[in-house]
Amino acid sequence: MTIDVLYFEDCPHYELTVDLVQRTIDALGVSAVVRRIAVETIEAAERVRFLGSPSVLVDGVDIDPDAHDRSDYGLACRRYGTSGVPPREMIAQAIRGSTEEKA
Repeated sequence: MTIDVLYFEDCPHYELTVDLVQRTIDALGVSAVVRRIAVETIEAAERVRFLGSPSVLVDGVDIDPDAHDRSDYGLACRRYGTSGVPPREMIAQAIRGSTEEKA
């Protein structure tokens, strides 16, 4: 499993999100490679379908089920409800879903 954390420089929630992703992986007992991917230009944001920083993709799929209907790509801070860090359960559900697909 590959988990990408997409971010832009100086994002205040990026490191917290990487830490939360790692703790969630550890708690679930799964094997995953966590990659940190900097998105530096609007063109790159559009190319990788970047919905803001931080964005988390599990095997190429955004952890937010509502992300699939969005197209507001760009270099902006991403909100998950009232927080800039995705909920742990959203990360866990995406990981579990990806694990089930491979079983």
